[in-house]
Amino acid sequence: MAAARFDLKMDVEEKAFVSRAAALAGTTMAAFVRTAAKEKARDLLDRESRITMSDQDFQALTMALNEAFVPNPALQNAMRLARKIRRA
Repeated sequence: MAAARFDLKMDVEEKAFVSRAAALAGTTMAAFVRTAAKEKARDLLDRESRITMSDQDFQALTMALNEAFVPNPALQNAMRLARKIRRA
């Protein structure tokens, strides 16, 4: 795996805070920050990849999916054309 560099500036208080936490975790500041950043990024990306809806919205979606499908006129026409092409 190729390494890429990422520089980060912190004020003195932030650095001391992170340094103490890294020491408690028994790791370096770089490893601590890298791990924390990956965890936060994973959580955010996981959350953004899910669809969240209210119970009312879920019930409406479920009802819509369970109803019998009736193609609209444009789709009916497209299906007729497709059958003609397939037979030719």
